[in-house]
Amino acid sequence: MRTLWIAGCGSEIAKALIEHWQSPNQGQGQGKSQHQTVRVISSGRGPDSAASVHCQTDTREPHSVSELQAFIRREGTPDAVIVCNGILHNPQNGPEKSLQELGADWLQHSLQSNVISHIHTAQALAPFIKRDSQLRWLSLSAMVGSISDNQLGGWYSYRMSKAALNMFIKNLSIEWQRKAPQCLVAAVHPGTTNTSLSAPFQQNIAAGKLYTPQQTAQRISDVLLNLQPEQHGHLLHWDGRVLPY
Repeated sequence: MRTLWIAGCGSEIAKALIEHWQSPNQGQGQGKSQHQTVRVISSGRGPDSAASVHCQTDTREPHSVSELQAFIRREGTPDAVIVCNGILHNPQNGPEKSLQELGADWLQHSLQSNVISHIHTAQALAPFIKRDSQLRWLSLSAMVGSISDNQLGGWYSYRMSKAALNMFIKNLSIEWQRKAPQCLVAAVHPGTTNTSLSAPFQQNIAAGKLYTPQQTAQRISDVLLNLQPEQHGHLLHWDGRVLPY
């Protein structure tokens, strides 16, 4: 792998991924050559990231597709992509506990952040995928988006948008494998990470089940580098196990 594109680079997990791949010691994980040099590019809103090359754009918006395509033409087609875009809450809205709390505006906002941003990133990249491409793609999803695993209810917008993301990944994996049989596409559940996204909900987390962004970055990177054809099109746990959709 020569070039890694980290999309949604404003998130704490994305920042840890950038740091991980730019570290001289990044070769300590599974499947990585200790002397491997990987060029990191990034995209997202906010100030420029620490990545070597950055495209500042809002991937929730349709205009981002053409902006990202210009970025790819300038910087080259990446060998791998990790899309980190996502939202669970903001100061005005939290996960819904009941049907009455579910509002159309917040659901639409969740879909834009958790699904549409991933779609626009893929649409930008699609014209550059050739028959012999060996692209690896990971979208950060969540186990709470699994329909069959849902035993608690609640969190309507987040669960629904992550379930939609999982279906997008399934569709994308089918289309891109037809186009480029060696492409590997999957979603990954990163585990509960000590970030602002999980901060309001950490009080009930069992000991040892809250992970640092650095731990999560290492695990996601290992999943990316060790992707196998049998994992293609699936939602994966951070340890690589296939989770039910």
